[in-house]
Order: sequence, then C-alpha cells, then structure tokens
Amino acid sequence: MGKYYDGDVEKRPRIQKLIDDLYDHMPEIEADRAVILTESYKETEDEPIILRRAKAFQAICEKLPITIRPGELIVGSNSRVARGCQVFPEYSFSWVEDEFDTFSTRTADPFHISEEAKQQLHEVYKYWKGKTTSDLATSFMTDETLLAMKHNIFTPGNYFYNGIGHFTVKYWEVLEIGYEGIMRKAEAELASHTVGEADYAERSAFLKAVIISCQAAIHYAGRYAVLAREEAAGCQDPVRKQELLAIAANCDRVPAKPAESFYEACQSFWFVQMLLQTESSGHSISPGRFDQYMYPYFKKDLDAGKITHEDAQELLDCIWVKLNDLNKVRDAASAEGFAGYSLFQNLIVGGQNEEGEDVTNDLSFMCIEAAMHVHLPAPSLSIRVWNGSPDELLLKAAKLTRTGIGLPAYYNDEVIIPAIMNRGVSLKDARGYNIIGCVEPQAPGKTDGWHDAAFFNMLRPLELVFTSGEDFGEQVGPKTMPVEEMTGFDQFYDAYKTQMNYFISLMVNADNSIDMAHARRCPLPYQSSMIDDCIARGKSLQEGGAVYNFTGPQGFGIANATDALYAIKTLVFEQKKVSMEEYKRALADNFGRGFSKERLTFLTREVVDQLAAAGKQVTPEIAAAVAAGFRDLKLPEETVKRYDELLKMIDELPKYGNDICEIDEFARDVAYTYTKPLEQYRNPRGGRFQAGLYPVSANVPLGAQTGATPDGRLANTPIADGVGPVAGRDVHGPTATANSVSHLDHFIASNGTLFNQKFHPSALSGMEGLQKFIALIRSFFDQKGMHMQFNVVSRETLLDAQAHPENYKNLVVRVAGYSALFTTLSRSLQDDIINRTTQGF
Repeated sequence: MGKYYDGDVEKRPRIQKLIDDLYDHMPEIEADRAVILTESYKETEDEPIILRRAKAFQAICEKLPITIRPGELIVGSNSRVARGCQVFPEYSFSWVEDEFDTFSTRTADPFHISEEAKQQLHEVYKYWKGKTTSDLATSFMTDETLLAMKHNIFTPGNYFYNGIGHFTVKYWEVLEIGYEGIMRKAEAELASHTVGEADYAERSAFLKAVIISCQAAIHYAGRYAVLAREEAAGCQDPVRKQELLAIAANCDRVPAKPAESFYEACQSFWFVQMLLQTESSGHSISPGRFDQYMYPYFKKDLDAGKITHEDAQELLDCIWVKLNDLNKVRDAASAEGFAGYSLFQNLIVGGQNEEGEDVTNDLSFMCIEAAMHVHLPAPSLSIRVWNGSPDELLLKAAKLTRTGIGLPAYYNDEVIIPAIMNRGVSLKDARGYNIIGCVEPQAPGKTDGWHDAAFFNMLRPLELVFTSGEDFGEQVGPKTMPVEEMTGFDQFYDAYKTQMNYFISLMVNADNSIDMAHARRCPLPYQSSMIDDCIARGKSLQEGGAVYNFTGPQGFGIANATDALYAIKTLVFEQKKVSMEEYKRALADNFGRGFSKERLTFLTREVVDQLAAAGKQVTPEIAAAVAAGFRDLKLPEETVKRYDELLKMIDELPKYGNDICEIDEFARDVAYTYTKPLEQYRNPRGGRFQAGLYPVSANVPLGAQTGATPDGRLANTPIADGVGPVAGRDVHGPTATANSVSHLDHFIASNGTLFNQKFHPSALSGMEGLQKFIALIRSFFDQKGMHMQFNVVSRETLLDAQAHPENYKNLVVRVAGYSALFTTLSRSLQDDIINRTTQGF
C-alpha cells in the first residue's frame, strides 16, 4: 500500500468557477428527452418492449442536445443548463402537467419551466394516457391496497411514479473492456443459442437491445469528441485549446474501448453515470467502491510519471462537481420527502477485499479530499469501517465530518457482511458490498435491490388500534377489539401487530404490482448490460436478470412507537393512572392543542352529512360556519388541565435513547413488528423482501399526515428520524444514545438502518475532539450498530441561516441518508434538523 495522500490542495480557480456556475440560477425542467422518447415510441408500436426501450435510448443518445460547460475537464450533461433535468413520461406524467404553474414557487426543490417546455410536454403527454408504468401498476393493486395508500399508511411512490434506481453497475467492466467488449459478450451469448429454443424470441430481443444500447452510448461519446474539436478550433486560449483536444481524444476512445489512463477512466466512468440517469429517472444510482476500481489506473499513471497527485485530485474534484450537476424533478409531495435536489449517488471508500484484507489506498484519501474541496452535497460519500481500518483513514474522515458538511457516513463491515450473507449473498460478494442511495447495502454489479420500495409509517397502525381499524369514517384496517374492552397490555400489543401485519401485506401487494409494471412496460437494456447475470440469463434486470433480487421497503417511527407503547403499558395497564377511554379521547382531541386539519375536515363533513341526511339544505356558507365552529371550539378548562397532567406523566416516563435496558429491549421487539413479518414475502423477480429502518426525510411530511400519538407527540408534527430517539428525549449524551440504538437488531434490517447524531462544532475541536469522536464510532460498531452519520453545526448557525438564507448559500447539512444545501430545504425539514438534539462529549 502506497503513501497516503493528505495534500489538502487548495481549491483551484477552475473548480470554484464550475461550482459558481452550478448555483447561479434556479434549476430548470427541459422537454428534449420526453419529445425524443415519444417520437421513437410512436415509430416502434409493434415491436417488443425491450427493443422499443433500446431504440428510444438510441434516439436520445443521437438527438439530445449536448454541451461542454466552460472550463470542464470531464464532459457529458443530459441538460442544456447546469442542474437542469429531463422528464420521463413513460413512468408517470399527470403530476407534471398539474404542477406547471407551481414548480417555481413550491417550498421544496423549486424548478423553472419555460412556456415553450410546457407546450412541448403538453403535446407529449397526449400520447401517454393509460400507457405509463404507474397506470399499469395501479390496475394490478387491490382495492384494499389503494385504500391504505389513500389513508397514508404507507407510500410506494419511489418506483410508482419514477424509474428504477438504487443499484451499482459494473463500472469496472466498462473500464476494462469498454462497450465494444460488452457488445462482444452479448453477441457471443446470442450466437450460443438456436432459434428453436423455447425462450429464443425473448432472449434474442433482449441481447439485441443490449447491443443497440451499447452502440448508442458509444455514439453519444463520439458526439462529444466532435463538439470538443469544434470548440478547440475556435478557441483562442492555447491552454484551453489543448484541454479540449485532450477531451476529444478521450471521447474518441472511451467508453467504447478499455481505459488506458486515469483521465480516460474518469471520463469513461462519467459517461456511464450520466447515461444511466438519462435512460431512467431512478435515483440512488451509486458509484460504489470508486477507490477500488479506479485505483489501478491512478497507480499505473503515477508509477509511470504520467500524472501527479495534484493533477489526479483536480480530475476527482471535477467529477465531484459533475455529480452535483445531475438533477431530477419530483412531484411536490415527493419533493418534501426527498428535499434538497438529491440523487443519493453514494460513493464509498475503504473496507475489505474478497479475502478479508483491508484495501484502503491513496484514492480513498483523495476522495475524502475531493469532498473537502468542493463542499457540495454529492456524492453521498461513505466509509466502510472494520477492525482492520487504519486509524489514518478514520482521522481523515473525522476531519471531513468536522467541516459540518454531513459527510461521510460510516458503515460497519462487521454487521453488514453477515447481514447480507444471511439473505443469500456469498461471502466473496458480501465482502465487496457498497452502499446504495442512503444506507442500503448490496453486492455491486450483481443486485437488483429495489431499495426504498416504500415508506411504511409504523404510527398509523398504532392510531388504528384506538379506532378498531377505522379512519375518518372508513374501515381501513382489521376490526380489532375496542380498546375500552382491553384488560391487559398484551391485548393492545396484539391488536397493534394485527394492524401491522395486515398493512405490511398490502404494502407488499403495492410493491409487487409496481415491480410487474416495470418489467412489462419499462425494462432497461442499457442498465442491464452492466449487471450480472442479465446477459447470460437473457433477460433484463426488471425481469429477474440479476444474481441477487430483493425488495426493500423501510419502516420508520420506531422511537415514537416504542415510547408510545411503553406509555400505554405503564400508565394504563400497570400504574392504572389513565383509563383507555381517556387516552383515546386525549389523542382525538390532540391533547387539547386544537384539532388537526384532517380531523377538522372529518368532523365538518360528518355534521354536514348529518344535516343533509335530515333533509337540510347545506350551502357552502353553512359548511364554512360548521368548520369555523369546530376550529374555534374550546375544550373545557378541566379537560385541558387533565390533558396537561397526562402529558406530564408521559414526559416523566423513561424514553428510548438513554441507555435504559428495559426500554431498549422493548424497542428491539417493537422493531420486530415490522422487520420479521416482511421476511415471509417474495417478489416477482424471484427474490425476497428485506426490511430497512429509515425514513430518508419522509418523517417530516408523513408526520404531517399522522394524528397525535400516545408518546405525547402532537398531531401533524414530525416523526423521529431513522433509528435514533425522538428529538430532545435523549438527555444522557451521545454514548448513551448510541448504546440504545445498538440494542436494535441491525442484522435483520439488512436493507439498512439510519442513525443520525448532531454535535456542536466545539465537540470535535482539536485532536482530542477527533479522537473522542472516532472512539464513539468504534464503540458503537463494536456493539454491532450498522451505521452512523453526523451533523456538526450549532443550533444558532442553523437558526441564522433560516432567517438569513442569503448569507448561507454554501451551508451543507446532513438531512437523512444524504446531505443537502440547508437553504434549499423546506421550512418544516429545516425545523426538524434544528430541533435534533445537539450532543457534546
């Protein structure tokens, strides 16, 4: 292993200019891809869907406008303007048209869209009615599933409205043999089969689609070679002229052929990354173990004297900037849950090789250095940690954490490797794992993980226990025993499990319906060309072509559910301080803090319906008066006082997150109510379901759809993020909190867990602060925690940034499994980050 690089090279003017150009305007929605795609679909109506997809991708690569941004060394952009984005009508489209006039003013991730683009998209969308994956998926779902989604028990919106993401392709194979080599593999596979085989028609169509897609990528790079030479011919700056000629030479060779230098490897990598985002609108397309597959090219050039650390660092910095250029537009509701324009491109360094040896290298350090230089949200930099991780790597990572950027996230080899082996991944492949998107582990280049398949709100089934499965007048869940009739906590807990099991089965139905829709309407031949064993199996990733197939929906709300169930157990059934009737009424009354918007609507509708049933004419004015009456209704003073007493009793109970064994063991069991039932289910690709425990940032908007809960949480307020405690309830310091979180069974949550902590900057000051920080990580991982991530920023800074965003344009914070510019987040998400407990040593 060579000398670790710790150059701390000052940010070069080129990099700063590229960054400035990214953020000098609002991101823009462009219509080019949608227009090209639709024209292609109209021309291939009678062909197999896999060939239609390949030919559409080919048309996009041939016709999508291309540009070389000023000063770039790595080229390739799927939008005309920096941070612009295309749209993908084949997945869903109605929401785009519905939001034409609100994109630029919405609270989360606003976009500019021109009148010309609106008109183009309006014409495009006429073709897609009834033809999208979301249309087909909806038709597969049961009525009960759709009802549960309507009542916000869970949301499978990720793949319901968007393309497939959450994977790592074989970047290394493209670097080693190029697309010409992959085409030869597909051609040889096709030649090895005969027309009389039962599946020849489908297999041959898929392999031809792979070849077309690879040819399309090669052609796309060739267009950049031509453009670079054209710009060089007119360039008066001799330095830039040579740079453009070097770019042209790179694009002539890669990604068609094997990379022969580190610069070519960087350019080839980027074409793969960018074109994957052009074929499909899926996010979390993650570069994975970049420091491993790129290192041979760096080492070869360095040893030959063809490159210096400084020059290689500048290329890395350029890639880091480009990763922030990619963008995606989501509907307004989804944007709240994924706020920050994030694409969750997870790049991980460090860890072990197939033989279990540490493989940290110079590039591992240089990737951390690149994050320091550009100080931007992407990539979502991660670090693999195990007992063999060198202290120098952790120290370098801790220095990056101390900058406040929220990077890197830390992952425990000693939990993740056995966890995914338990799901059938071989030891060799498990040791090579990387992280996808937020926190999800997978074997790269071999897995269709379908991570983030749904958000399951563990508090909504708890609400339905109190109403015997009824929600706003509809029977949504099973009709469990009325809580007033329960005589022991076991009955209550069993009712909760009954509600959970029922809704988990409906979530599976939703996920599998969407899964089938993608296989039938939007298989992805370009993506599939770079994941084993699609070529050998003769089928796309969406049809089960991967070696490993999973579906990974995540549950969230463990901390609230634990504290809530413990409060019921203690106050109602053990201490008998509160009756179940009173608890139920307190929740319905939001502990006397005013009715939620949803409950106001329901109560108003109930009275209006009663009036109408009695033959009364209900005018809009009467309905408004009824609503105003409920809104202004004041509960009796004695009732409010009693609710205050109840809240005080709840507050005085022990809480999850403080290293209290009884509570922490209970939290482990509560988590099992989600993770264990999910294991029994299978998906259409021949794989199994596996649980994750994390919310991305959906704990805020989905909390806004959730009523008051028995832990004292008020209606419509955020739910605890990840597997950490409720904000403000962890009062015994970071080590106690980490000890509590480690009690959860992280091995069963093989789709990932997310543990956030926030530190005051003073906690990490000096070498002593860094060493204490590293000790905390090592201690948590020794106790078999899976993941940790950190914000290092003061509450005062965040409040000032909220009040004066113009002064904090470059403030990056950790949101959930990703970082984002603080000022781009919605107000509610900013508040959630501000209110997280600030720790110190």
